[in-house]
Formats: sequence, C-alpha cells, structure tokens
Amino acid sequence: MLDSVLIVVLISANAEWKPVKEALKPALVETSPYGEFFVHTVAGTPVVFLHGGWGKVAAAASTEYAIGRWQPHLLINLGTCGGIRGRVERHEILLVTKTFVSDIHEAMGDSAEAIAHYTTTIDLDWLGPTFPWQARRAPIASADRDLTPKEVPILAEQHDAIAADWESAAIAYVAKRRGVRLIILRGVSDLVGPDGGDAMGNVAEFQKGATIVMRRLLDGLPRVVEHVRPRLPNGAPARP
Repeated sequence: MLDSVLIVVLISANAEWKPVKEALKPALVETSPYGEFFVHTVAGTPVVFLHGGWGKVAAAASTEYAIGRWQPHLLINLGTCGGIRGRVERHEILLVTKTFVSDIHEAMGDSAEAIAHYTTTIDLDWLGPTFPWQARRAPIASADRDLTPKEVPILAEQHDAIAADWESAAIAYVAKRRGVRLIILRGVSDLVGPDGGDAMGNVAEFQKGATIVMRRLLDGLPRVVEHVRPRLPNGAPARP
C-alpha cells in the first residue's frame, strides 16, 4: 500500500460504496478503522478510494484518518444527495461551493451563530475558470437525517440550498482546517418537496438512484483527475 498519494476519493454511504466496488472491481481490498479501501489508477494516477462511512461523525473521523495516513494533496468526495424538487433535477451533478450543518438546534443561545461556525466555503479558485464536467455549482446542507418535506422551504429561502446530504459539511470542515484541497461532487439520487419525497419509505428507490449517480460520477472522474493533476503540488502521476 502507498504511504502517500496525490488524491484520496472519499465515499460515504454503503449504497454509494457498493456500485463503486462493482464498477472498479479492485483486485485487493483492505480495511481501515472506518471501512474498506483500495488503490485504483485513474487517468494514470494511483488514487486511494476509501469507504468512510455515513453520517457526520464517521465522515469527519475518516477524513482526518485519510489525511493523516496518506497525506493527499487533494480529497475528492463522491456521493449522493437529496434534491429540492423544483430547484434541481434528478441525477444532476453538483459541484459543492459551500456546506453548512442544518440540524443544529441551540436551546440556550443563537442557532444561527452555531450554524455559521460549522459553515465552510470551499476554495475552488485553484481549478481555474473552467471545469471539465457540466456540474452545477451550489451550496449543500448536511444533517444526520434525510431531507424532509418540512425543511424544504427553510433550506431554500434561508440558505439558498438546492440539496442536502449527511456528510459534506463534516468533510469540508476537516479538510479546510487541515489545509487540504477538496472537491465535493454529489449527484441527486432523489427529490423531496413540501408534499413528500421520491424515496421516503422506499429504500430500493434510493439505492436505484444512488447506483445511477455513482456510475455517472465514476465515468467523469478521469476528466477531473486529468484537469486537477497539473494544478496540484507534485502534480506528475504518483508512483506506487
């Protein structure tokens, strides 16, 4: 196993990790304290794929683990999100610009202040004026729960969010404090509106959407790696 790599790809949910393994068919899969990992060559570059686990706790811990173990110059988080119906399309790919934690409820003080503390603006200027994928730039909410109909108006009106997931805010928070560049690409697996959601009470529908989204993300990943590699320190392809 490599001691250091240029890029680590973080995958969170089980339903996201499964199609990644099925598509890439790694010959050697190892385990970390948080989940499986393997090395796969993408656009001539050895990349570590790490299953970090679902939810903010696992996401933060596995992000710190990945940084400490492999000292990557770039973290890429690929995953799913629930989209707000009418503001985003099903299976649309989002390039996340800002993350915030939407399930903070302060009883003794100001919730807005706490939310602001865990809000992270992701620096994407280093990518240059163009991106090799038609991904929509947008903020995203994170909470340790699925997007619910009652949240839709609040997220849209108060935060201009178009989607929500479980992990992006934790990953971005750790990466920024550790000074590691980060790209979060999330695909909309299902839609939620004030009247309900596509996958509510229907795990199979989410898994179907997750598989479609993850395959799209993997298909586009080589273009992203080719674009970012010369922009990273030691940007020549790493050697095993």
